[in-house]
Parts: sequence; C-alpha cells; structure tokens
Amino acid sequence: MGPSAWLLAGRWGLLALLSLAFGMLLAALRLPAAPLLGPLGAAVVLATRGSAVRIPRWVFLGAQGVVGVMIASYLSASIFHEMAASWPVFVAGTFSTLSAAALLGWLLTRSRLLPGNTAIWGSSPGAATVMTLMAESYGADMRLVAFMQYLRVACCAVIAAVVARAAGTPSAPLVVAQTLSWQGALLALVIALAGSALGTRLRVPAGGLLVPMGIGMAARLGAHLPIEQPHLLLVAAYALVGWGIGMRFTPDVLAYAGRVFPRVLGSILALIAVCGGFALVLARLAHVDLLTAYLATSPGGADSVSIIASTTKVDMPFVIAMQVARFFCVLVTGPALARFLSRRSSAKG
Repeated sequence: MGPSAWLLAGRWGLLALLSLAFGMLLAALRLPAAPLLGPLGAAVVLATRGSAVRIPRWVFLGAQGVVGVMIASYLSASIFHEMAASWPVFVAGTFSTLSAAALLGWLLTRSRLLPGNTAIWGSSPGAATVMTLMAESYGADMRLVAFMQYLRVACCAVIAAVVARAAGTPSAPLVVAQTLSWQGALLALVIALAGSALGTRLRVPAGGLLVPMGIGMAARLGAHLPIEQPHLLLVAAYALVGWGIGMRFTPDVLAYAGRVFPRVLGSILALIAVCGGFALVLARLAHVDLLTAYLATSPGGADSVSIIASTTKVDMPFVIAMQVARFFCVLVTGPALARFLSRRSSAKG
C-alpha cells in the first residue's frame, strides 16, 4: 500500500471510530436516531477539517434503497384509507409546511444575500439531494442550495431527536438478535439494491429511495410477500446515509456560505419553530401524539425523518404518509413556485 492508500484507510478508520463513539454517546443519552446522528456528526467533523472520504454513489443509493424498503415495511393498506378519510388534515399539514418554507425562502431572496432563486430552492422542504440537483437546472447556486438543504436536514434531525427525548418518548431499540426468514431478508435486499439502481437508471427524482419503497409496498401489500431486514443492515444503512449527508459539509462549501450562515441558520430555526406550531394544531386535529405530529410536519428530508421515526415509538405510517405527500408536492410545484417567487422578489426590488 502506498502513502495515499494508508491515508485513505486511516480516514476511513477514524470515521468509523468517531461514528461509533458519537453513536454510543447518543445512545447512552437515550437520544433517538443515534445510528444516524452519530455517523452524521463524525462525517461533519472530518469533512470540515479537510479529511473527507468519498462515499461511492452506488453505496449511498443502496443505503437509500434499504431505508426505502424499511419505510415500505411500515406502511400498511390502512394508511391509504386513513389519508382518504382524513384528506383535509393531510392537505393542511402538507401545505402549511410548504407555505412557511416558501415565505422564508422569499424573504431570504429579498435580502439579496443569496443569488437568484437560490434561497427559494434551499428552503424547499423536499428530499435534499433532489432539490439540490433540480436547483442547478433552474439557475440556482448548487453549492449554497446543498449547504442550506443539508444544514436543515442536520438541524431537523438533531432537534427532532432532542424533542423526542424531552417529551419522554421511549426509543424503539435496535435489537441485534432476531429471528428472520432468509427468503424475506434476501427479497428485501434485492428490492433495495435493484430498486435503487432502477430508479437511478430511469432518472426518477429520489429514485434511490422512492423506487425501492414503491416496489417494497407492491411486494408486501399487493403480492403479500414477506419483507424482513436484519437490524445490523439497517444500522449500516443509517450510518451510510449519515455519512453521505455529513460529507457534504466540505470546507469549500462552508467558506463560500460563511458570510450568510447566521441568516440561513436563523431561517432554518424559524422554519422548524413554525412547523412546531403547526404540529400542535395537527396533533389536535388528527388525534395523534405530539411527537408524531412534529415529525410529520418536520421540514427535514423524508429519509432522515423516517430513520428518526423508526427509532422512536410514534405513528410511523402517519409520519411517512405526510412526508411523502409533501415531497411529491414540492417535486411538482417547485420549479413554478421558484420562478414565481423570484419574479415577485425582482419586481419588488
């Protein structure tokens, strides 16, 4: 092995050790989502010190596929009946978050601290990777959009975990010892890997997550096939998702965004606070517990919120349904909304 290979191996080893240490610390504090937040924090530490490692794209997509299948395993046919029966609640919950995000993005655009429609795309509460890639196609600064998106995902993940702890909601433990059918475990793995590859090849937005989720739902609800995942596989997928998010916080991105960091962070915290207010209303209207309502309205990405929900005793189908519904709304309305708000900002400028 040459010096560069040893350096790379050392970085991977340090990333693994820091992830384990942070994860164990969070678990000892009984904070939910420790398998996600520990690796995410470790990746941020290394990335901001110039010691980032590259997560292969197919590995990151495969991890999203595993999370997608995990989401499918929590969805039951009853959730769609619940959505149909309570559609005003889902519509109100979805569009309240979208409206708050659009308003804050417009205000940031009006401040002229961010170029063009960057603030609008950066504030969009959809899947972070999809919003970043779409933003570049519509003239936004991709680096700042990525910074805003992943900073919001990190803030939402940490705050949601702290809220869960403060609310006294017990974590759903990750049990290492479990009895699985090898057929169900193999089927879940094939769906995760093949589905993420298919979604990428077909260029489906967030296909690495959504296509495996859709196939998993069809297999489980339509064909009634067993889908089971080893907990150690889920832990590995959580770690990869955390690394993939944390490694976006490179020194170049942070240096570029340093000037606007206070304003961006303030807007993110304001959005989270507003969504927390929406959660209070949603909890009463939908007759769900407060933490379930908070996660359902959280402006973080569907994948990271799903991981937090899966490690906390909440109404998982309700949370996922609201998050996925909002993602599709952003996907459909995002380009037109960004153009409209940008024109309004320019006209008033």
